[in-house]
Amino acid sequence: MVNIKINNLPLQVEEGTTILDAAKQAGIKIPTLCYLRDINAIGACRVCVVEVKGARSLVASCVYPVFEGMEVFTNTQRVLESRKKTLELLLSDHKQDCLSCDRNQHCELQALALEYNCDAKRYEGEKSHAEYDDSTTYLIRDNSKCIKCRRCVAACEKYQSVAVIGPNGRGFDTRIGCAFEKNLGETPCVGCGQCINVCPTGAITERSEIDNVIAAIADPTKRVVVGTAPSVRVGLGEEFGSPIGTNVEGKMVAALRRIGFNDVFDVDFAADLTIMEEGTEFIGRVKNGGKLPMITSCSPAWIKFIEHNYPEQLGHLSSCKSPQQMFGAVVKTYYAQKLGMDPKDIYVVSIMPCVAKKFEKTRDFEAAAGVPDIDAVLTTRELAKLIKRFGLMFNDLPDEDFDAPLGIDTGAGLIFGATGGVMEAALRTVSEVLTGKENPNIDFMEVRGTNGIKEAEYDIAGTKVKVAVASGLANARILMDQIKAGTSPYQFIEIMSCPGGCVNGGGQPIKDAYTRNFTDIKATRAASIYATDKAMKLRKSHENPAVKELYKEFFGEPNSHKAHEILHTKYAPRANY
Repeated sequence: MVNIKINNLPLQVEEGTTILDAAKQAGIKIPTLCYLRDINAIGACRVCVVEVKGARSLVASCVYPVFEGMEVFTNTQRVLESRKKTLELLLSDHKQDCLSCDRNQHCELQALALEYNCDAKRYEGEKSHAEYDDSTTYLIRDNSKCIKCRRCVAACEKYQSVAVIGPNGRGFDTRIGCAFEKNLGETPCVGCGQCINVCPTGAITERSEIDNVIAAIADPTKRVVVGTAPSVRVGLGEEFGSPIGTNVEGKMVAALRRIGFNDVFDVDFAADLTIMEEGTEFIGRVKNGGKLPMITSCSPAWIKFIEHNYPEQLGHLSSCKSPQQMFGAVVKTYYAQKLGMDPKDIYVVSIMPCVAKKFEKTRDFEAAAGVPDIDAVLTTRELAKLIKRFGLMFNDLPDEDFDAPLGIDTGAGLIFGATGGVMEAALRTVSEVLTGKENPNIDFMEVRGTNGIKEAEYDIAGTKVKVAVASGLANARILMDQIKAGTSPYQFIEIMSCPGGCVNGGGQPIKDAYTRNFTDIKATRAASIYATDKAMKLRKSHENPAVKELYKEFFGEPNSHKAHEILHTKYAPRANY
């Protein structure tokens, strides 16, 4: 421990602590723009500068370690003027369309400009050349709003090991882009959206489908069906002032109904269906000598990642569609048949914590009824905007229940939102199907938590099953390299592309860097999911009465020929450029 002073207040902190972290312990917030804990400590933006007694120049608090006897001043006139000048210089090269920007009121540059009483016109002059890249189906890059903080670069490289964006050029001509000035659509970008989540401005956003959904609702020839993913209910409330992780399922359902959707269903139902198909597939591979380890296929960014980077290992993937695609497929086959409707007259909207789901709906082999399984995907953020556009007072809405039959779910379907949730849901079902006995303990704690890689071994009906769970594609790469080398000890692997799973998906509410640096957002949202699961009466996918009825009336049994035609898909190698 070392003794220091911050703004003349004595403080004892651990040696090696940065000034930024020490100030937090003293109850002092130092602003940042480029810093992100664990992935981007580069001291580049100079917004976090402070004065250290004895130092000739201001220092970047995010990378400067404390030492015994250090005296730090965070808000001297010199510091405040330096931060303001830095912010005004950033604004001089920034497209200032704040009123119509997607990140209005969620922009860190905007917030700091207000706090420091900045004059956006003080340094007006030449602006650097800026590209506008709308080459993908899922996100848009607008470099006229980029402040070159490199957070997106760090997230893409260190969270995901994809590394398709980085700094090009030097000096005033520096810009964030792809190698050889390619568009993002010409790279092995997987569409995870983690770059959007960490961007402090509106330089990277999802491609909005809000207007398409509004038009469909207004079309009298369409029956518009909506389904919400597990993680949306523990993220949406944050857009309306609720604490991180608050479960607002009931109000979310009420809002969707008032927006005008004809049916408000729960994709958790399709998650239960996924377990029936995927669990049966796993049992079949174990019994019949199929390709192991089997790897889950729920995360579309992960699927695109393996197609680009490990195409020779595609046989390890489960052939099951994701819950989103199964949901759309069931709506346009089974539910359309029950309604006596032509599938082309049903418009299916999914609400997802994920940007890659916008890409997934465009994949081949995702049209079970001859029309796309899913017509539109809205992120959690987009749903919040839609609710606000319709003038709904979200916090005043009553709690309402999902519609039947595709709104009936179990806790197993719900925990899909957290890393390890798919694995745990599968184990709950597989363990009972193989033994034919009810398992008294269905909480598989070993696969829970936000660690990048978790592993466990279970004895299921006399068979030792070793499993692994990875979140974040950098961690997925570790497991895939083991498979490629022939050294993988596992039989079953779950992979989610986003660190922490879908609760931390690229379409979830934006959190500023200070919150991201000092709050475990993914763990807080996951805890809410597990608490809800614990309180539910039905906690196993094979106990879902609506799923049982679906097999009885329509599919016959899991992995039947009809189930394969509607609920399963195919994969194909993609160029790695």
